[in-house]
Amino acid sequence: MDNTVTKSPVMLYTEQTPNPESLKFVTNRMLYKGTADFREEELAQEWSPLGTALFELPYVKGVYVCNNFVTVTKEFNYAWEDIMLKLKEFIKTYIEEDKEIVKDGFEAAMAELEAERGASYEYSEDEVEIVQKIKDLIDTYVKPAVEMDGGNIEFKSFNQGSVVVILQGSCSGCPSSTVTLKAGIEGMLKRMVPEVKEVVAEMG
Repeated sequence: MDNTVTKSPVMLYTEQTPNPESLKFVTNRMLYKGTADFREEELAQEWSPLGTALFELPYVKGVYVCNNFVTVTKEFNYAWEDIMLKLKEFIKTYIEEDKEIVKDGFEAAMAELEAERGASYEYSEDEVEIVQKIKDLIDTYVKPAVEMDGGNIEFKSFNQGSVVVILQGSCSGCPSSTVTLKAGIEGMLKRMVPEVKEVVAEMG
């Protein structure tokens, strides 16, 4: 008699993202609480065994892990129909084998990096309030919508009316993200925070 506990099988399906080069692989498991964006293989090698394994495939250009999904950005000279099933199988097997997805401490290390980047911005008292308001709006309204598309957005800085945000996951390099950014996010922030004049994006 086999006494091993049988886990529920790993279910995995794909979802399109607005970026034709990125595909979202959604599972029924919590993979990583938070967001982990790997644009370079070096960062993945340091922090994500799953990312490292995926980067070893010739067609993988970027890996983004959030909650229960992995967004893979492919090299543009490959077609999804040729690699999608291989990727699906690869990710499914990896999760079934209970291997490590993202190492502990990643979030803290990224927060430290973020703080170093942000420390160069000194905000006056008035600006601190504005920045807080902008961050809250992005977290409440923008992030959940962007996450649905397999991406992420982070506030970077505010300077003389200009808000800089960082786009990650499927949003990075996505043709429709600039439209979303200008029409949606910029419009909303301008309405809610009159001090905002424009929103500029950097790729994560």
